[in-house]
Amino acid sequence: MTNQRDPGAPDEPYLTFWRERHLCTLTTPRPDGSPHVVPVGVTYDPERRLARVIADRASRKVRNVLAAGPDGARVAVCQVDGRRWATLEGRATVSEDPERVAEAVRRYAERYGRTPRPNPTRAVIEIALTRAMGQG
Repeated sequence: MTNQRDPGAPDEPYLTFWRERHLCTLTTPRPDGSPHVVPVGVTYDPERRLARVIADRASRKVRNVLAAGPDGARVAVCQVDGRRWATLEGRATVSEDPERVAEAVRRYAERYGRTPRPNPTRAVIEIALTRAMGQG
């Protein structure tokens, strides 16, 4: 992989890496501007130029995105496997729409091989992708 790529048209090795089961990190800005980094599951939808993270709506990561205002927060998701790494960047917003949450859960189950436990307060962080990088 080369470093920079189009998040809407990844090459096959990059897309394959994002389909493998890997723990990822999500970096969101706290209200004071400092970075908040947490482990998450991420799904990548290049056709929609979108990455998704399911979360409880009371979580710090959701609160950080909401605190950024209606335009969302600039965030990054990353995964690493030895020398291979991939990062997706973009503007995150939060949705509690049941259909969007269900789609995020479906994609999570597909990538990670398990359906997350039911959670009536689940939301989805949707990241409108502006940049993709990686090497491996």
